[in-house]
Amino acid sequence: MTADQPVPSPAHPVDWDAAARAAGSLAAAGPRIGAREARREAEGLRAAAAASVAHVHRLTGLAAAEDLRDSQVLVVDRPTWSLANTQSFAGLLEPSFAHLRATRPQEYALTTAPLTRRAAALEMGGILAWLSSKVLGQYDPFSALPGPDGVPAGPAGGRLLLVAPNVAQVRREIHVDPADFRLWVCLHEQTHRVQFAAAPWLRGHLQGEITALTGGLFDKAESLPERLRSALAAANPLGASTSLGAGRAGQDDDGAAGPGGRPALGLLGAIQDEEDRARLSRLTAVMSLLEGHANVVMDAVDSSVVSSVKTIRRRFDARGDRRSGLDRLLRRLLGMDAKMAQYRDGQRFVDAAVAELGRDGFNVVWDAPELLPSEEEIHAPDRWVARIRAQA
Repeated sequence: MTADQPVPSPAHPVDWDAAARAAGSLAAAGPRIGAREARREAEGLRAAAAASVAHVHRLTGLAAAEDLRDSQVLVVDRPTWSLANTQSFAGLLEPSFAHLRATRPQEYALTTAPLTRRAAALEMGGILAWLSSKVLGQYDPFSALPGPDGVPAGPAGGRLLLVAPNVAQVRREIHVDPADFRLWVCLHEQTHRVQFAAAPWLRGHLQGEITALTGGLFDKAESLPERLRSALAAANPLGASTSLGAGRAGQDDDGAAGPGGRPALGLLGAIQDEEDRARLSRLTAVMSLLEGHANVVMDAVDSSVVSSVKTIRRRFDARGDRRSGLDRLLRRLLGMDAKMAQYRDGQRFVDAAVAELGRDGFNVVWDAPELLPSEEEIHAPDRWVARIRAQA
């Protein structure tokens, strides 16, 4: 190799391109719609995404919502959603893979053998294929991170993905007004986009916590599949906005319960190391805040904005009762019952904090990492309120 030739990127234990292809081929077929209806769905989602920003601004009071030019809004199908997530995973997990290369080079070399990489890709592709049929929307703050080839997968501020076939399928299932449902979904997802625009430090903060957690999982896990599944779950805290707060009154899946009656964290629930548990606790608190805040916004609109908002919420929440046994099993395995708990816990926290401090008083949470609530404070909002008042 000559001096002017680029150094090839080290192989990851997952062949991400193969994982994306596998996800695309394994994904369940979406609803049967013609080309004209597909265009109408995409155009409706783009219009709803644009219209929702002004409502997010009005409801949150966050100035960042006035000029959201830091990221893209993309209307995608299921295979494209999977491809986008493999790109983000590649960038987000690269520091942890680099740590594994440096600390356990012999084992790392075994995990990057062609057959092993293809097997890991098929496993990841299967997980992403299943998730791709569930996700309505996702704000991905990590798409701008460089992947193993050193090239960012998206713009500097991330990207918002709206999965058109899933939005169409769900609103058909619950028989609600298409325009109302699209706007309702976009209110939640655009709130995530505004959160990261209002707190430009947040992406780096989350990246650091996720890298530390996945690095710890790689160090302690015994098998490659366990490492990869755990890392995938840990690395995608914003990934599957599948239920948008479904079951907020407790009528969600009959998910496996963890300590204190809360859903278990799926593959991440096996973490025993105290330091890793502390990292997971911090991540859980941040995600509860982000999801709860987005739910508060989407449920704060009245019938003058989304005319059928009460009907949408009632019917959407009831969908959990019709999930198949396989669907419930996969949700438990991937920790998605815990994801639903994040919506509920976070929404209660935000409601209580805003009631005590007012909207502007609550918004200090976006100013610095040290102002984020802990997991204990998520469940006892008065403690966070007292801490914020003491620092004022």
